[in-house]
Amino acid sequence: MEANSAVNKGNAVNVRDMIADKKRSRNLSNVMEKVMPKVLLVIATISILTTIGILFTLLTETIEFFQRIPFVEFFTGTVLKPLSQNPEFGVLPLLTGTLISSGIAMFVAIPIGLMTAIYLSEYASDKVRRIVKPILEILAGIPTIVYGFFALTFVTPILREFIPGLQATNILSPGIVMGIMIIPMVASLSEDAMSSVPNSMREGALALGSTKLEVTGKVIIPAAMSGIIASFVLGISRAIGETMIVTIASGSSKNFTFDITQSMQTMTAYIVEVTGGDAPAGSTIYYSLYAVAMTLFVFTLIMNLLARYISRRFREEY
Repeated sequence: MEANSAVNKGNAVNVRDMIADKKRSRNLSNVMEKVMPKVLLVIATISILTTIGILFTLLTETIEFFQRIPFVEFFTGTVLKPLSQNPEFGVLPLLTGTLISSGIAMFVAIPIGLMTAIYLSEYASDKVRRIVKPILEILAGIPTIVYGFFALTFVTPILREFIPGLQATNILSPGIVMGIMIIPMVASLSEDAMSSVPNSMREGALALGSTKLEVTGKVIIPAAMSGIIASFVLGISRAIGETMIVTIASGSSKNFTFDITQSMQTMTAYIVEVTGGDAPAGSTIYYSLYAVAMTLFVFTLIMNLLARYISRRFREEY
């Protein structure tokens, strides 16, 4: 009897310990449930505050620049001579260089990227798709400085065989190479958009007697149009913001021209040049890089907003 009583007492103690441990564990879990959302909120806020900090810095320095250089002169001037004795700060040479190089890049990237996406989505077997798509996306992982030297030392000499007037540094070669760099982005995003179209739509069109090419052109592409156009816009945004390729292969000429065989400078290349040591802090040329950076920021922001609008405007509900 005494032994049974001792066992029962020991079991009672163990049960009380288990209940206490359970309560402590539950309390700790409750604390974690309350703390984790606040920790995650702080982490999410860091990226927002970083963006606000960048925007604040750009705005304050840009305002300082426009207190020295008139707003109209900056956006309508065709002469950019920041290191001259009589400096001029027209941004149009940089804008034309940026837009022309981006236009050439998209002229290369859009047709090749879209055709590749159509093949991978509609014609390639699963085995071929699993092999080809990762190989294609390797292009996206190559450092842009490698692309820059590729444009300068390989593409330009080849082009000069066909275009005798092509300068050693020009806007054509980096534009083409930027297009090659953007092909994986356009192909991958477009292929994802087309692959998300339900098979029932393909099968329904084929059942009505359409050929595979007709299904692709009249059913799949229109249904995936929002994703396809968004990939184009993101590609343009990527081209506008590209730095190293144009810095290496397009030179630093600040001429206002539309001749793609000549050297031009883009906005990103100008920022690299100015931050390379030519601009003493507090000088007008120093503040000009913030004005150019602000212009670039607005460009890319508009492109991203346009991509979001297109995705929502042309989204198909299946």
